[in-house]
Amino acid sequence: MNIIELFLLGLGLSMDAFAVSVCIGLSLIKISMKKLVTVGLYFGTFQAAMPFIGYMAAIQFAGYIATYDQWLVFAILFFLGGKMIVEGIKEKQCQNKDNADSLCVDKKCSIGRQEISLSLAYMTPLAIATSIDAMAAGISIAFLQTNIFNAIILIGIVTFVMSMIGIKVGHVFGTKFKSKASIIGGIILLLIAFRGCIQL
Repeated sequence: MNIIELFLLGLGLSMDAFAVSVCIGLSLIKISMKKLVTVGLYFGTFQAAMPFIGYMAAIQFAGYIATYDQWLVFAILFFLGGKMIVEGIKEKQCQNKDNADSLCVDKKCSIGRQEISLSLAYMTPLAIATSIDAMAAGISIAFLQTNIFNAIILIGIVTFVMSMIGIKVGHVFGTKFKSKASIIGGIILLLIAFRGCIQL
């Protein structure tokens, strides 16, 4: 994968963190640089760590599935992309209902209107939940023989920035961009998957 593809992969994977950051931004009474950086570091760090875990796990079994590794990459990215699109569509449908705030509960970000504490106990589960998909992407990175350190640095930076943007968006505009972010992220992953398939 080249630098542009890694950037697009990072952008696609960061959309879960972006969506949750929108939710967090909605709940914050005041936004400060400290809060932006705190959320960005939580999501960015975990989003960078998970692909490394997936990468290390994949290289242990690479020799057993070398014949099918490209198809496995396609299957993983196709699944992740499709999953994000479906979740985004469901979220969008839910937002169109009456009293959407009471009907739509984001399992990754079940917060109310009062300001939350960006504590370790609160942010760690959210960071893990939004980065699980990145672990599967790490498996793809291993089979594509991409430099893992370049990948995790870029994924971490992109997620860090997108998380901070998400807080600002949520604070100003509310949750209407959450579903769009998930759909866009899913489309990006699908495009990467199909591009790899064409090269097979």
